[in-house]
Amino acid sequence: MSQQYRSRPLGSDVALSEAYDTALLDLDGVVYAGGHAIVHAVESLGTAREGGMHLAYVTNNALRTPDAVAEHLTELGVPADAADVITSAQAVARLMADQLPSGARVLVVGGEGLRVALRERGLVPVESAEDDPVAVAQGFGGPDLPWGRFAEAAYAISRGAVWFASNTDLTIPGARGIAPGNGAAVEVVRIATGAEPQVAGKPLPPMHRETVLRTGAKRPLVVGDRLDTDIEGAFNGGVDSLLVLTGVTDAAQLIAAEPRYRPTYVDRDLRGLLTGQPEVSEEGDGFRCGGWTAAVRGEALVLDGEGDAIDGLRALCAAAWTHAGEGTCDLDARKAVAGLDL
Repeated sequence: MSQQYRSRPLGSDVALSEAYDTALLDLDGVVYAGGHAIVHAVESLGTAREGGMHLAYVTNNALRTPDAVAEHLTELGVPADAADVITSAQAVARLMADQLPSGARVLVVGGEGLRVALRERGLVPVESAEDDPVAVAQGFGGPDLPWGRFAEAAYAISRGAVWFASNTDLTIPGARGIAPGNGAAVEVVRIATGAEPQVAGKPLPPMHRETVLRTGAKRPLVVGDRLDTDIEGAFNGGVDSLLVLTGVTDAAQLIAAEPRYRPTYVDRDLRGLLTGQPEVSEEGDGFRCGGWTAAVRGEALVLDGEGDAIDGLRALCAAAWTHAGEGTCDLDARKAVAGLDL
């Protein structure tokens, strides 16, 4: 960014699928939720791909292998190969291989995706603290991960094993709502041991490094639903981002975002890849987008006008982010968005 902080969502005269060569797409909450495609995702991605945009799928979920993810995407109607999928399991395996000798034993607390990634880097997954692991790798293991796995991790860490985590997302979206993610499981082990893991996944540099190495993107656009992983990861990597409102983040959280969580663009869903983005302009003491004007008056964030509700949200972001500067907007964002049909 040319300024110290982003004060409003940006506009684009051309479709984002034309402005950027590669979409780095989060999966859970963006392409699918609970195994089912999110509305408009399949057709939007198909159109973007046909127009020449490279699609890469970048997920903090370390449970499944890239082959399994690609197969699932293809079944949903989004053709993908394993090479199109980048996981936090791959990122943490590379991070570990940079520090551990080839053939090192690693206690795995997670799923098959983590085991496969470790083997690809010459590390040996083991199942027990009694197997003398030199490290612990923890990743999302799904809802049926036995509680005893956390105990094995605690035993190994207390004996000196180095602890690594694929990611620390506290929640994960599913078909029935928001469920505990790997970050919640990491907290269990942290509380039991007092230790701190080395973390690879979004928004941290190891995941960005893994993504760049595997995609070769020149003009990437990060597309995600989470401020604290997808958008912050783009901010840390110095690349642009599109937030879609199909997953974890709601409008009020977006309005209150501090600079590292502010996306370049905002849209309802993946149809946003196929369109330009409207400008948000200053008007009087506020900001205008489409038929809406937003401003801070006294201690209130107010919105007037009519039209596409997403334009109203963009205007509110501009008013709130400008008011907050380099901090977090402390105005009542939920009241401001109450009348918007998002």
